[in-house]
Amino acid sequence: MNKREMKSNMLLMLTATIWGFAFVVQRVGMQYMGAFAFNGVRFALGSISLVPLIIYFKNKKAAEQLEDAPPASALVPGIIVGSVLFFGASLQQAGLAYTTAGKAAFITGLYIVIVPLLGIFLKQRTGVNTWIGVVLAASGLYFLSVNEDFTIAIGDFLEIIGAFFWAVHILVIDHFTKKVDALKLSFVQFAMCSLLSIIAAFIFEDISISGIGQAAIPILYGGLLSVGVAYTLQVVAQKHAKPSHAAIILSMETVFAAIGGALLLGEDLGGRGYFGCALMLAGMLLTQVNFFDKKEYKA
Repeated sequence: MNKREMKSNMLLMLTATIWGFAFVVQRVGMQYMGAFAFNGVRFALGSISLVPLIIYFKNKKAAEQLEDAPPASALVPGIIVGSVLFFGASLQQAGLAYTTAGKAAFITGLYIVIVPLLGIFLKQRTGVNTWIGVVLAASGLYFLSVNEDFTIAIGDFLEIIGAFFWAVHILVIDHFTKKVDALKLSFVQFAMCSLLSIIAAFIFEDISISGIGQAAIPILYGGLLSVGVAYTLQVVAQKHAKPSHAAIILSMETVFAAIGGALLLGEDLGGRGYFGCALMLAGMLLTQVNFFDKKEYKA
């Protein structure tokens, strides 16, 4: 591994850390405001944080006399992707009101396993390692979320449904990033998610200025760090990182979420829960290594 790859891997690990601790601050934010309102504000900040990057790359292309795609080209794709993001983010945020940050992160991480499974319907090959990963992840989910009386908590159930939307989100992102500018697509999708969240908040929730003020730190972290900074780090790091390494490192966000939940919120998943987390992480890693190395699925 050369110095450039090592630096990229360190940036990816920092990205995973930011995303992992985001589950903790999102759970804290739920103490002061509803799920829709919280997402509405943080995704608005996230979209605004990308404006300087969009301007920078636009000026850079102009200086190099390169053609820049018109902003309108990302409008319709961004609306579609942002709508899917709205459902995934809403279910994740709502679920955090009834489950721990660690559980939410590991269950959300199931999208890593779901993506190649959905790829079957797109006539993409799925290797043996993927199926083994699915079995491990499903077994881990059982130990993590299914109680002794074979029931599942509402928060965990919402996170499971949300994981399917995150998987669909990855597939539509993969489809549109080949056709439009990635930064402009992200800006529109975050803005769309924010708009839908704010509309839902006015319909279903009571919004107060005091609540927004009390949740200021979680909102700033979720909007600026989790969206703006972490997204930028990911883009920069993946230019020189191997895809398989990037996927594995980024999946470590689940571990950081569990660590953050234990250190900052006093969460304890218990022996059964941590065993389930270990199985899920093993399944996610096994799935990632397979479809990148074998090129059976292009993420």
